[in-house]
Amino acid sequence: MTRKYRHMLRFVQQTLPALMLILAFVCCPLTQGQRVDSLAQSKALYVETFSGGSAAAQLRERLVHRLAKSHRFHIVPSPKDADAILRGTGHIWVRGYISTNVRTPSSNLQAVYGGYLSLEVVGSDGEPLWSWLVTPGKLIWTSIVDDLANQAANKLLEDARSSTLATQSQSVTLAHTALIGAGATFPAPLYWKWFEDFDDLHPGVHIHYSAIGSQLGVEKLLAGDLDFAGSDVAPAVIAGDEATSHLHRIASVLGGVVPIYNLQGVTQDLRFTPEVLAGIYLGRIKRWDDPEIRRYNQGVDLPDANIIVVHRADGSGTSWHWSDFLSKTSPAWASTVGRGTLLNWPVGVGAVHNEGVAETVKKTPNSIGYVELAYAIQQELSYGAVRNRAGEFIHASLDSLEQAVRASNVTGVLPASITDPPGKYSYPIAAFTWLVLPAKTDDPAKRAALLELFRWILTSGQKECSALGYVPLPRETAESELRLLGGP
Repeated sequence: MTRKYRHMLRFVQQTLPALMLILAFVCCPLTQGQRVDSLAQSKALYVETFSGGSAAAQLRERLVHRLAKSHRFHIVPSPKDADAILRGTGHIWVRGYISTNVRTPSSNLQAVYGGYLSLEVVGSDGEPLWSWLVTPGKLIWTSIVDDLANQAANKLLEDARSSTLATQSQSVTLAHTALIGAGATFPAPLYWKWFEDFDDLHPGVHIHYSAIGSQLGVEKLLAGDLDFAGSDVAPAVIAGDEATSHLHRIASVLGGVVPIYNLQGVTQDLRFTPEVLAGIYLGRIKRWDDPEIRRYNQGVDLPDANIIVVHRADGSGTSWHWSDFLSKTSPAWASTVGRGTLLNWPVGVGAVHNEGVAETVKKTPNSIGYVELAYAIQQELSYGAVRNRAGEFIHASLDSLEQAVRASNVTGVLPASITDPPGKYSYPIAAFTWLVLPAKTDDPAKRAALLELFRWILTSGQKECSALGYVPLPRETAESELRLLGGP
């Protein structure tokens, strides 16, 4: 062996370990079970058994197949081997039946399905990384199981290519304390999940939230009965500027108010113009087969029946946004009823809270009501598309609510209302909701817990919104509010 080749062999022997280490670092995914801070970092994914109805197992199987086929994630058999865990809830139900034979409508009936698939990805340490809620697409060429699973897989894979808001990275030790909150029912399903997860991270902090309506929540906070309140409207709308000047409000999430209805045998999604919604709630449109309703729902077998109108009976931020939208789009509504948390309703029966309206509509044939989107989905209720300012009939969804925020050019401090936004694809009754707290809290343990809770909500908590049908805050807004709380 010549001197030249001996030198080359020695060089290879000396550098090979380092080269192999570099190659392993570049080519291999993160070690299974390693902590990750974003969906984009996760490689090894464990998929838990889905909860929900009888179709949950099918939805999971189809989703796992799609994810494995993509090769973006390594699907592992145990959570101990995973750096991220996918959880899901899936449910499918029959909305009604349609005939495939025009000559004999009562025969050859085919089921029309409704359903949803709610997903959440958490890190190996339990911190939320991503969430989403899928509802059936407009055109379903395959089974509803394939439609929901394919939509969910496409969204998960798309979002895995980029990061969103960081999780709450700092570890804070909080003193044992209890926080009492109450107020808005609009975001209550999400708040209950947030507070339960925060309790798990901070076992010494116990949070209790009662969904009693925005107005009563703010009033009880002003009376000193609460540590914080939830409100869908600015506190000044409820109690005036002077009485609420010492309160701070922090935007928490975005949702949508939808018109729900109970019409037996109607499997198509109805379309509502603002004028029709105002006419129904003013008592001027009294029957489901009214020409104004038929005009935008051609081909729908609308019943020859009186419309049972259901509205909120309590002081409600949901009512405020519903009436705010009608006030902007219907001169007749604006001049007779207007906007407010408590309204002088011309017609209808009252129900307490979003849940009460949903339950009343569900058990009352030929009824109509309005609730936050999450309640419509959870109660398996039909909800209509609403015509927006651009003249398009838009269903509430995570995408159409995001479009509403973008079209509203929301940055920094949020406006009181973003109903009736511009934009061809914007859902027109989108609304932010807030958490309200006193500027000063005498108890230092409560103050520290409140600030840490709100910081967590504005970071990690935002990644849990979408699984329940809510939309995270715009990044600029969340960052602005973190600075106000003394965050980075």
